[in-house]
Amino acid sequence: MKNYHNTPILPERKLLILLSLTAVIAGTLLLLTFTNTTTSRFFCTRPDNPFHSKPDPTQLRSILHYATSRIVPQQSFSEITVSFDVLRSIGPCNFLVFGLGHDSLMWASFNANGKTVFLEEDPTWVQTVLKDAPELNAAVVKYRTKLSEADELMRTYRSEPECAPAKSYIKGNDKCRLALTSLPDEVYETEWDMIMVDAPRGYFAEAPGRMAAIYSATVMARNRKKSGVTHVFLHDVNRKVEKAYANEFLCQKYRKHSVGRLWHFEIPPASNTTVNDGAWFC
Repeated sequence: MKNYHNTPILPERKLLILLSLTAVIAGTLLLLTFTNTTTSRFFCTRPDNPFHSKPDPTQLRSILHYATSRIVPQQSFSEITVSFDVLRSIGPCNFLVFGLGHDSLMWASFNANGKTVFLEEDPTWVQTVLKDAPELNAAVVKYRTKLSEADELMRTYRSEPECAPAKSYIKGNDKCRLALTSLPDEVYETEWDMIMVDAPRGYFAEAPGRMAAIYSATVMARNRKKSGVTHVFLHDVNRKVEKAYANEFLCQKYRKHSVGRLWHFEIPPASNTTVNDGAWFC
Protein backbone atom coordinates (compact mmCIF):
# COMPACT_ATOMS: atom_id res chain seq x y z
CA MET A 1 0.00 0.00 0.00
CA LYS A 2 1.23 3.45 -0.86
CA ASN A 3 0.48 6.06 1.78
CA TYR A 4 -0.64 9.10 -0.18
CA HIS A 5 -2.66 10.79 2.53
CA ASN A 6 0.05 13.32 3.37
CA THR A 7 1.71 13.46 -0.02
CA PRO A 8 2.72 17.04 -0.88
CA ILE A 9 1.80 18.73 -4.12
CA LEU A 10 4.48 17.94 -6.69
CA PRO A 11 5.47 19.88 -9.82
CA GLU A 12 4.76 16.73 -11.85
CA ARG A 13 1.02 17.23 -11.21
CA LYS A 14 0.83 19.86 -13.93
CA LEU A 15 2.55 17.52 -16.36
CA LEU A 16 0.17 14.67 -15.53
CA ILE A 17 -2.79 16.95 -16.15
CA LEU A 18 -1.25 18.00 -19.44
CA LEU A 19 -0.76 14.35 -20.34
CA SER A 20 -4.43 13.60 -19.69
CA LEU A 21 -5.71 16.67 -21.51
CA THR A 22 -3.53 15.83 -24.48
CA ALA A 23 -5.32 12.49 -24.71
CA VAL A 24 -8.70 14.25 -24.72
CA ILE A 25 -7.61 16.62 -27.48
CA ALA A 26 -6.19 13.73 -29.49
CA GLY A 27 -9.42 11.79 -29.15
CA THR A 28 -11.48 14.78 -30.21
CA LEU A 29 -9.35 15.32 -33.30
CA LEU A 30 -9.69 11.66 -34.13
CA LEU A 31 -13.47 11.81 -34.06
CA LEU A 32 -13.56 15.00 -36.11
CA THR A 33 -11.26 13.79 -38.85
CA PHE A 34 -12.31 10.11 -38.89
CA THR A 35 -8.74 9.04 -39.55
CA ASN A 36 -6.73 6.42 -37.81
CA THR A 37 -3.66 8.33 -36.67
CA THR A 38 -1.02 7.48 -34.11
CA THR A 39 -2.83 9.64 -31.57
CA SER A 40 -5.38 6.86 -31.22
CA ARG A 41 -2.63 4.89 -29.48
CA PHE A 42 -1.97 7.49 -26.77
CA PHE A 43 -3.80 5.44 -24.17
CA CYS A 44 -3.03 2.05 -25.72
CA THR A 45 -6.44 1.80 -27.39
CA ARG A 46 -7.11 -0.95 -29.90
CA PRO A 47 -6.06 -0.10 -33.45
CA ASP A 48 -8.86 -2.25 -34.90
CA ASN A 49 -11.51 0.21 -33.74
CA PRO A 50 -10.31 3.71 -34.63
CA PHE A 51 -13.82 5.17 -34.83
CA HIS A 52 -14.93 4.17 -31.35
CA SER A 53 -16.76 7.29 -30.21
CA LYS A 54 -17.73 6.31 -26.68
CA PRO A 55 -15.14 7.65 -24.19
CA ASP A 56 -13.50 5.11 -21.94
CA PRO A 57 -14.89 5.68 -18.40
CA THR A 58 -11.57 4.90 -16.74
CA GLN A 59 -9.78 7.49 -18.87
CA LEU A 60 -12.42 10.11 -18.11
CA ARG A 61 -12.30 9.39 -14.38
CA SER A 62 -8.52 9.56 -14.50
CA ILE A 63 -8.57 12.96 -16.18
CA LEU A 64 -11.05 14.26 -13.63
CA HIS A 65 -9.02 12.91 -10.74
CA TYR A 66 -5.66 14.33 -11.76
CA ALA A 67 -7.17 17.65 -12.84
CA THR A 68 -8.83 18.22 -9.47
CA SER A 69 -6.88 16.26 -6.84
CA ARG A 70 -4.10 17.69 -4.70
CA ILE A 71 -2.66 14.15 -4.37
CA VAL A 72 -0.39 12.90 -7.13
CA PRO A 73 1.39 9.61 -7.92
CA GLN A 74 4.53 8.91 -5.93
CA GLN A 75 6.58 8.21 -9.03
CA SER A 76 8.09 11.19 -10.80
CA PHE A 77 7.06 12.22 -14.29
CA SER A 78 10.30 10.85 -15.77
CA GLU A 79 9.78 7.52 -14.00
CA ILE A 80 6.17 7.27 -15.17
CA THR A 81 7.23 8.07 -18.72
CA VAL A 82 9.39 4.93 -18.93
CA SER A 83 6.41 2.65 -18.27
CA PHE A 84 4.08 4.83 -20.35
CA ASP A 85 6.33 4.52 -23.39
CA VAL A 86 6.30 0.72 -23.12
CA LEU A 87 2.52 0.67 -22.71
CA ARG A 88 2.17 2.88 -25.74
CA SER A 89 4.31 0.53 -27.82
CA ILE A 90 2.77 -2.83 -26.82
CA GLY A 91 -0.71 -1.99 -25.56
CA PRO A 92 -3.38 -2.99 -25.08
CA CYS A 93 -1.67 -5.62 -22.97
CA ASN A 94 -1.80 -7.63 -19.74
CA PHE A 95 -0.47 -5.40 -16.97
CA LEU A 96 0.01 -6.59 -13.38
CA VAL A 97 0.66 -3.96 -10.70
CA PHE A 98 1.83 -4.69 -7.17
CA GLY A 99 0.25 -1.82 -5.27
CA LEU A 100 -2.98 0.15 -5.29
CA GLY A 101 -3.13 3.89 -4.84
CA HIS A 102 -3.88 7.23 -6.40
CA ASP A 103 -1.75 6.29 -9.41
CA SER A 104 -3.92 3.26 -10.21
CA LEU A 105 -6.42 5.17 -12.34
CA MET A 106 -3.51 6.47 -14.35
CA TRP A 107 -2.11 2.99 -15.09
CA ALA A 108 -5.53 1.57 -15.93
CA SER A 109 -6.31 4.48 -18.27
CA PHE A 110 -2.96 4.14 -20.03
CA ASN A 111 -3.87 0.50 -20.73
CA ALA A 112 -7.46 1.04 -21.86
CA ASN A 113 -8.95 -2.10 -23.47
CA GLY A 114 -6.18 -4.17 -21.91
CA LYS A 115 -6.21 -6.16 -18.65
CA THR A 116 -4.83 -4.29 -15.65
CA VAL A 117 -4.89 -5.99 -12.23
CA PHE A 118 -3.74 -4.44 -8.96
CA LEU A 119 -2.50 -6.46 -5.96
CA GLU A 120 -2.72 -4.81 -2.54
CA GLU A 121 -1.87 -6.00 0.96
CA ASP A 122 -4.38 -3.88 2.94
CA PRO A 123 -8.08 -4.83 2.50
CA THR A 124 -9.25 -1.58 4.07
CA TRP A 125 -7.22 0.43 1.59
CA VAL A 126 -8.66 -1.60 -1.29
CA GLN A 127 -12.17 -0.70 -0.17
CA THR A 128 -11.21 2.97 0.13
CA VAL A 129 -9.76 3.16 -3.38
CA LEU A 130 -12.52 1.14 -5.04
CA LYS A 131 -15.15 3.34 -3.45
CA ASP A 132 -13.98 6.20 -5.67
CA ALA A 133 -12.85 4.05 -8.61
CA PRO A 134 -15.04 0.92 -8.71
CA GLU A 135 -13.97 0.04 -12.25
CA LEU A 136 -10.46 -0.90 -11.09
CA ASN A 137 -9.65 -4.62 -10.88
CA ALA A 138 -7.99 -5.05 -7.48
CA ALA A 139 -7.38 -7.99 -5.15
CA VAL A 140 -6.02 -8.40 -1.63
CA VAL A 141 -2.76 -10.34 -1.26
CA LYS A 142 -1.45 -12.07 1.85
CA TYR A 143 2.32 -12.03 2.20
CA ARG A 144 4.28 -14.63 4.15
CA THR A 145 7.39 -12.51 4.66
CA LYS A 146 8.58 -9.58 6.75
CA LEU A 147 11.17 -7.02 5.76
CA SER A 148 13.22 -8.04 8.79
CA GLU A 149 13.63 -11.48 7.19
CA ALA A 150 15.06 -10.18 3.90
CA ASP A 151 18.71 -10.97 4.64
CA GLU A 152 17.91 -14.44 5.98
CA LEU A 153 15.76 -15.29 2.97
CA MET A 154 18.50 -14.15 0.63
CA ARG A 155 21.05 -16.35 2.42
CA THR A 156 18.89 -19.48 2.63
CA TYR A 157 16.53 -19.60 -0.35
CA ARG A 158 19.00 -21.58 -2.49
CA SER A 159 18.91 -24.43 0.01
CA GLU A 160 15.22 -24.95 -0.78
CA PRO A 161 14.88 -26.92 -4.05
CA GLU A 162 11.35 -25.59 -4.60
CA CYS A 163 12.79 -22.08 -5.02
CA ALA A 164 15.15 -23.14 -7.80
CA PRO A 165 14.79 -21.76 -11.34
CA ALA A 166 14.25 -25.31 -12.61
CA LYS A 167 11.03 -25.45 -10.58
CA SER A 168 9.80 -21.96 -11.45
CA TYR A 169 6.30 -22.06 -10.04
CA ILE A 170 4.51 -20.04 -7.41
CA LYS A 171 0.94 -21.38 -7.17
CA GLY A 172 0.88 -23.95 -4.39
CA ASN A 173 4.61 -23.60 -3.76
CA ASP A 174 4.32 -23.58 0.02
CA LYS A 175 7.92 -24.69 0.60
CA CYS A 176 9.44 -21.63 -1.07
CA ARG A 177 8.71 -18.70 1.23
CA LEU A 178 9.40 -16.24 -1.59
CA ALA A 179 6.56 -17.64 -3.70
CA LEU A 180 3.23 -15.83 -3.51
CA THR A 181 0.77 -18.68 -3.05
CA SER A 182 -2.47 -16.79 -2.33
CA LEU A 183 -2.93 -14.79 -5.53
CA PRO A 184 -6.23 -14.90 -7.44
CA ASP A 185 -6.43 -17.61 -10.11
CA GLU A 186 -6.66 -14.85 -12.71
CA VAL A 187 -3.10 -13.83 -11.87
CA TYR A 188 -1.71 -17.34 -12.19
CA GLU A 189 -3.61 -18.06 -15.42
CA THR A 190 -2.60 -14.86 -17.24
CA GLU A 191 0.66 -14.31 -19.07
CA TRP A 192 1.65 -10.77 -18.11
CA ASP A 193 3.28 -8.47 -20.63
CA MET A 194 4.14 -5.88 -17.98
CA ILE A 195 4.61 -6.18 -14.21
CA MET A 196 5.05 -3.17 -11.96
CA VAL A 197 6.46 -3.81 -8.47
CA ASP A 198 5.71 -0.73 -6.38
CA ALA A 199 4.40 -2.56 -3.30
CA PRO A 200 3.98 -3.94 -0.71
CA ARG A 201 5.34 -1.68 1.99
CA GLY A 202 9.03 -2.08 2.64
CA TYR A 203 10.16 0.70 4.93
CA PHE A 204 9.78 -0.82 8.45
CA ALA A 205 10.73 -4.17 9.96
CA GLU A 206 7.25 -5.67 10.25
CA ALA A 207 6.22 -4.69 6.71
CA PRO A 208 6.02 -7.54 4.16
CA GLY A 209 8.83 -6.09 2.04
CA ARG A 210 9.04 -6.65 -1.72
CA MET A 211 11.14 -9.80 -1.66
CA ALA A 212 8.29 -12.14 -2.59
CA ALA A 213 6.85 -9.72 -5.15
CA ILE A 214 10.21 -9.50 -6.95
CA TYR A 215 10.77 -13.27 -6.86
CA SER A 216 7.23 -14.05 -8.04
CA ALA A 217 7.40 -11.45 -10.82
CA THR A 218 10.62 -13.09 -12.00
CA VAL A 219 9.04 -16.55 -12.05
CA MET A 220 5.99 -15.29 -13.94
CA ALA A 221 8.22 -13.63 -16.51
CA ARG A 222 10.39 -16.72 -16.95
CA ASN A 223 7.29 -18.90 -17.45
CA ARG A 224 6.09 -16.79 -20.37
CA LYS A 225 4.96 -18.92 -23.33
CA LYS A 226 4.11 -16.08 -25.71
CA SER A 227 6.76 -14.54 -27.90
CA GLY A 228 8.69 -11.55 -26.64
CA VAL A 229 9.90 -10.43 -23.23
CA THR A 230 8.10 -9.48 -20.04
CA HIS A 231 8.68 -5.89 -18.99
CA VAL A 232 9.24 -5.68 -15.23
CA PHE A 233 9.45 -2.32 -13.46
CA LEU A 234 10.76 -2.02 -9.91
CA HIS A 235 10.36 1.18 -7.93
CA ASP A 236 12.33 2.37 -4.88
CA VAL A 237 15.61 0.78 -5.99
CA ASN A 238 17.38 3.31 -3.77
CA ARG A 239 16.53 0.96 -0.90
CA LYS A 240 18.84 -1.91 0.06
CA VAL A 241 16.35 -4.78 -0.23
CA GLU A 242 14.85 -3.75 -3.55
CA LYS A 243 18.30 -3.35 -5.08
CA ALA A 244 19.66 -6.63 -3.68
CA TYR A 245 16.67 -8.70 -4.79
CA ALA A 246 16.65 -7.07 -8.22
CA ASN A 247 20.29 -8.02 -8.68
CA GLU A 248 19.62 -11.59 -7.52
CA PHE A 249 16.45 -12.35 -9.49
CA LEU A 250 15.72 -9.76 -12.20
CA CYS A 251 19.39 -9.60 -13.25
CA GLN A 252 21.40 -6.56 -14.27
CA LYS A 253 22.00 -8.04 -17.72
CA TYR A 254 18.27 -7.62 -18.41
CA ARG A 255 18.04 -4.04 -17.16
CA LYS A 256 17.13 -1.61 -19.95
CA HIS A 257 16.45 1.68 -18.16
CA SER A 258 17.39 3.34 -14.90
CA VAL A 259 15.50 6.55 -14.18
CA GLY A 260 15.38 8.07 -10.71
CA ARG A 261 14.28 5.31 -8.34
CA LEU A 262 12.92 3.09 -11.14
CA TRP A 263 14.58 0.16 -12.91
CA HIS A 264 13.10 -1.37 -16.05
CA PHE A 265 13.95 -4.96 -16.97
CA GLU A 266 13.11 -7.00 -20.06
CA ILE A 267 12.97 -10.62 -18.90
CA PRO A 268 13.06 -13.33 -21.58
CA PRO A 269 11.30 -16.68 -21.12
CA ALA A 270 13.43 -19.33 -19.43
CA SER A 271 13.25 -21.39 -22.61
CA ASN A 272 15.24 -18.66 -24.38
CA THR A 273 18.05 -18.45 -21.82
CA THR A 274 21.06 -20.50 -20.89
CA VAL A 275 22.11 -20.87 -17.27
CA ASN A 276 25.79 -20.28 -16.52
CA ASP A 277 27.65 -22.75 -14.37
CA GLY A 278 26.92 -22.08 -10.71
CA ALA A 279 24.31 -19.45 -11.50
CA TRP A 280 20.70 -19.47 -10.48
CA PHE A 281 18.38 -16.82 -11.84
CA CYS A 282 21.18 -14.56 -13.02
